[in-house]
Amino acid sequence: MKKARITYKFVILLVALCFGAVFCAPSFFGTSWGSKITLGLDLQGGLHMLLGVETAAAIESKEKSIASSIKYFTGKNDILIDELKVENGLITFSLLDSDDSVKIDEMLATNQGLIIDKKDLSYELHLSDEEKLSTANYAIDQAVEVIRNRLDLFGLAEPTVAKQGKENILVELPGIKTSADEQRALDLIEKAAHLELMALDEERQSMAQTISARDAAAYGDVLYEDAKNPAQKYLLKELAVLDGAMLIDAKVAFDQNNNQPIINFTLNAQGARIFGDFTGANVGKRLAIVLDKKVYSAPVINERIGGGSGQISGGFSVDEAHDIAIALRSGALLAPVKMLEKRSVGPSLGSDSIRQSMIALISGAVLVVLCMIVVYGLAGVIANVALVANILLLIAIMAMFGATLTLPGMAGIVLTIGMAVDANVIINERIREMLKAGAGVKNAIAKGYENAMSAIVDSNLTTLITSIALYAYGTGPIKGFAVTISIGIVASMITAILGTHGVFDALGEKIQRSGNTRLWFGYKIKGKNASI
Repeated sequence: MKKARITYKFVILLVALCFGAVFCAPSFFGTSWGSKITLGLDLQGGLHMLLGVETAAAIESKEKSIASSIKYFTGKNDILIDELKVENGLITFSLLDSDDSVKIDEMLATNQGLIIDKKDLSYELHLSDEEKLSTANYAIDQAVEVIRNRLDLFGLAEPTVAKQGKENILVELPGIKTSADEQRALDLIEKAAHLELMALDEERQSMAQTISARDAAAYGDVLYEDAKNPAQKYLLKELAVLDGAMLIDAKVAFDQNNNQPIINFTLNAQGARIFGDFTGANVGKRLAIVLDKKVYSAPVINERIGGGSGQISGGFSVDEAHDIAIALRSGALLAPVKMLEKRSVGPSLGSDSIRQSMIALISGAVLVVLCMIVVYGLAGVIANVALVANILLLIAIMAMFGATLTLPGMAGIVLTIGMAVDANVIINERIREMLKAGAGVKNAIAKGYENAMSAIVDSNLTTLITSIALYAYGTGPIKGFAVTISIGIVASMITAILGTHGVFDALGEKIQRSGNTRLWFGYKIKGKNASI
């Protein structure tokens, strides 16, 4: 009695079956180990938002940043200037000594996209139209990255943050089920997290409770409220000493005196140098720590502060301090975002979608399995084993890559089942044709696979190319569908073609000896071919 012929194709099917069974188990049974498939917004409910970016604020912020760099440069190089201000898109100032014009011209030339109008010692600067457009586009791209980083650090599983159109941002947060979670996520997304260290206007601070914001602007100041007591006002120099762009870390700690949460922050080398220079030159004066235009503290500088570290205290709760630290570490939004559309998807709707999809999936799979057995006999059983291996492999790979399963993704799984079965139908029909033509069983199997291959490969290849195009140009659920169908096609090629061929290679001798083609292929050889 000859032993079964085990080929590498048979081994591949066994490996695929075992691999799929092991690595899809966490998704099916919710084990504590292994990667699991994450359900998308349409399956588990959550929050759908469309955000707009106020790009004009980003352009204004860049103009102020240029003005701050001019102030720092002139102060560091003992260059005297007068009336440095930012107004209506123009940065203006005057030099007091013409000998300094070469230095200031060289410094201004390093700012890309800055149009310089110079009359004698008076300068008028503004951004070019190309630079404004570039700044606006960068603000949108930066907002996408910042929001994505914040949500990742917040611990949300598989949030979707993507640019939609030219100016909007799509945010989908699966798993947000309570109004408290929803509000906390919204606060985190919309928080500008714009940290500034600003000098107090010592001469006019006594006027802070009575002066208007317009009058303050006439002095080159801004009027901000205290974060804890809005009635308390501070008159601050408009141009910040430095801002959060130079911040490299922010962590929650606890004040040793009252055990209240505080936020310790650290500046980069440039920020630390500016911070040290400013505090060294302003001992005895006050420096305000401002977050999103609210003053959290304004301590007196007792000595030069080196090291570039500081702290924000403001009577935070632990969650508030944690969220602010996340926002600071993720970086400030260059421009505020505004809510254009908000829609909650209830978990009950997601449960209904899952139930109905599972009914369709199981019903379709059972019908396919029965039809394959009825029509093709044991060859149908072999095809069904390959089909199970295909589904397990698909789920396992999706889980390992952290893919999100959406409703279109489930449709992709159903379609994958159909394509995998279609491949085996083509193969079995080609084998039957060879048997009818008088070929022996082993020869019919070999020729059947050979003749079916071109049709199967053409079909799978064109579908794969279409899926790649959908992934490249689609968004959200369309990408999910493309990922599912792409993985399914590759898994189908491994199991339905290589795997089943390996099984027939192993059983070919036995099938030929039995001569029972009706049992194995659902077709009885008639006439003179019946003895083959």
